[in-house]
Amino acid sequence: MTETALTVHQTARPHGFPGTEHFAFAESALPDPATGGALVENLYWSVDPYHREMLDDVPGGFALGAPLEGRTIGRVIASRTSSLAEGEILFHRQGWRTHAVVTPEEVRRLPRFDGVPLTAYLSILGGTGLTAYVGLTRIARLKEGEDLFVSAAAGGVGTATGRFAKLLGAGRLVGSAGSAAKADYLLREVGYDAVFDYHDGPAADLLGKVAPNGIDVFVDNVGGEQLAAAVGALREFGRVVRVGTVSQYNTPDAVPPRFNHADIVEKSIRMEGFLVRNYHDVQEELYEFAVPHLRSGRLAPDETVVDGFEHIVDAFLGMLRGENTGKIIVRDRTQALPHQGGPHD
Repeated sequence: MTETALTVHQTARPHGFPGTEHFAFAESALPDPATGGALVENLYWSVDPYHREMLDDVPGGFALGAPLEGRTIGRVIASRTSSLAEGEILFHRQGWRTHAVVTPEEVRRLPRFDGVPLTAYLSILGGTGLTAYVGLTRIARLKEGEDLFVSAAAGGVGTATGRFAKLLGAGRLVGSAGSAAKADYLLREVGYDAVFDYHDGPAADLLGKVAPNGIDVFVDNVGGEQLAAAVGALREFGRVVRVGTVSQYNTPDAVPPRFNHADIVEKSIRMEGFLVRNYHDVQEELYEFAVPHLRSGRLAPDETVVDGFEHIVDAFLGMLRGENTGKIIVRDRTQALPHQGGPHD
């Protein structure tokens, strides 16, 4: 166990793409938990696209000069409550720091499934996977045989959406990605039927080539030009699942492309966005659906793992630049991996 703690603070508001100059590492003595709390040494950290929005001066955004927050998994190393035993592995939201003081109300105990790595609880079984699962089952209400288009298909939500859609009986699955290498990965590993590199031309033309007969569902992680293209390609009773708007996070002055609003009416299209935090009641259903497939090998988590908490800012910025494939996770390089078994073995 280290003698000091590190936290990441935001030091300034970015206008456009953030850089390392907008963050600072702060070192302090290990926090001492008060009665009723516990000290957790964090092992794995999630950096997510929504963090970019919270860097701005928005309601609920990150405060300047204060530790940032995020999903993380850690081990209890000192406890002053009978509810949290030393050695327990917990999920909580005090990320972007090496150590955190938590109370029982602020944590979630993770079910332990034989053969399922801890990182899966931040990727395919975590908020990323839950977003994909809710988008398909609750928002799109996907029917067997329906054709999908997924933007940012090589990201965390995009890869999970592709894998879940295939298991749910989807028809043709097409996606967009930022490079030929990512497109190849999606075709070879994830199960996409066709993928285009969005750099190669107008999105409407590229989508028309890979989905000449249209689509039933669009899972939108990007917004902008690809959203406009998808509305044009949707069939009657098509659905748009709005997950994120990555194309606009770092270009606040950009004018969003227009789409034909008459299509919404004439094709009876439904467009709906959601926040995964409003669907925590679906978490157990996700476990029931995904874990058997993980154990059988029909489902695999797509992860880019970065070693070392000191690289968390670089990992976040790399994610915004699209350098990851699947969910990006930062791992504490000094920690031995905990035993993966447990009460659900």
